[in-house]
Amino acid sequence: MEGKTALIAGATGLIGNGLLHVLIDAPEYKKVYALVRRPLEINHPKLMEVVVDFDRLIDYKHYFAVDDVFICLGTTIKKAKTQEAMYKIDVDYPVEIGRIAKECGAKHYLVVSSMNADSKAKLFYPRMKGELEEKVQNLGFEKLSIFRPSLLLGDRKEFRLGEEVGAFLSKGLTFLFVGSLRKYKAIQGKTVAKAMYKVAQQKEQGKTIFASEEIENIGRQ
Repeated sequence: MEGKTALIAGATGLIGNGLLHVLIDAPEYKKVYALVRRPLEINHPKLMEVVVDFDRLIDYKHYFAVDDVFICLGTTIKKAKTQEAMYKIDVDYPVEIGRIAKECGAKHYLVVSSMNADSKAKLFYPRMKGELEEKVQNLGFEKLSIFRPSLLLGDRKEFRLGEEVGAFLSKGLTFLFVGSLRKYKAIQGKTVAKAMYKVAQQKEQGKTIFASEEIENIGRQ
């Protein structure tokens, strides 16, 4: 398994930033390419920051010939301003990255979705994530890993009121998340990151969807 290469998009986010540090410290990887809008200012011999225009991803195709592709892209409607702009970041970019990487020989595609992803949902967010899952499944990767975490915990660079309130309530009501309700228990972003790294080292082929409880178990091993 030594000597693999990885591509990561979304390295400034809660999950992505944690995953980036896991990957560059992991012995399995000799090189990690991070697609970013602006420099991360992280110095590491394994890391190559690739400052890209996400609307012209094909121009950076020569960086996409990797083994594992990690997608942690995502935004909020407050930051994106419109549903169309949000969809571009959460769906269009991940799919285009996957398409190019597949053409370049990438074998494993790992993407963060949402626990309520459903392309038939009436609400925009779960429907968007459901459409993301359907589109990446059509890319034809030998191995596809979809992660559906519940409410994320951790230190974000941006304030998200809904998540802050949810995190506060989740911490105070931990005793309620047992049995069938356990899947709704909040999860640390760094736990999701560790789970993605560990799944990337597994040899099984095909598509696997990891629910939040499964992610928790894998990330804590």
